[in-house]
Amino acid sequence: MLFHRDRLDGRSPRRTLLRVLAVSTIGLVPLFLGMASASAAGQHTAFAFVSPRIAGAPIGSVAMSGVGNYDTPTGPLQATGLFRCTDAVAQGPLAGCLSGQGVRWTSTTLNATQRFVCGTDAAKTATTDGQTVAFNADFFRFGDFGAPSFRANIIVSAHDIAPDVPGIQNTWIQGVGCGSALQVFAN
Repeated sequence: MLFHRDRLDGRSPRRTLLRVLAVSTIGLVPLFLGMASASAAGQHTAFAFVSPRIAGAPIGSVAMSGVGNYDTPTGPLQATGLFRCTDAVAQGPLAGCLSGQGVRWTSTTLNATQRFVCGTDAAKTATTDGQTVAFNADFFRFGDFGAPSFRANIIVSAHDIAPDVPGIQNTWIQGVGCGSALQVFAN
């Protein structure tokens, strides 16, 4: 219904999706930033991001947003958000996610380090710290009745994690590739 009305107004469904992802994520930022400032033990970091296009693997792309907080470098981690496969993914852990599918994701574990490849570039390693978070997440599609549809590793960073790849790459999904994100990290 939301997309039908937007088409009548001349807006594309993709643009509407990105607007909904951004507003949803930004609305949760104060909650997670408050949780970060309340913690006295360890280095507690809160983060929020909106990444409209994560791609680079042979086939597929994903739009993703989220908020979370973690203690570096070993946890705990709490993060959640929204995702949508904007082009069908044909490889990796999200293989079978068709264009338009996807609802939400939740974090499962914090990874101290994470090996990754954006596309055809050389493998690199990201390390979880106060400006970068690597974690594993469950992805849920509508109609899967609470059971995770996919499980994949994710990286979100305040800086470019792949300087050898053109553009800014500060998000990554295992098997999908890298993307640029509007992000906030607060310690």
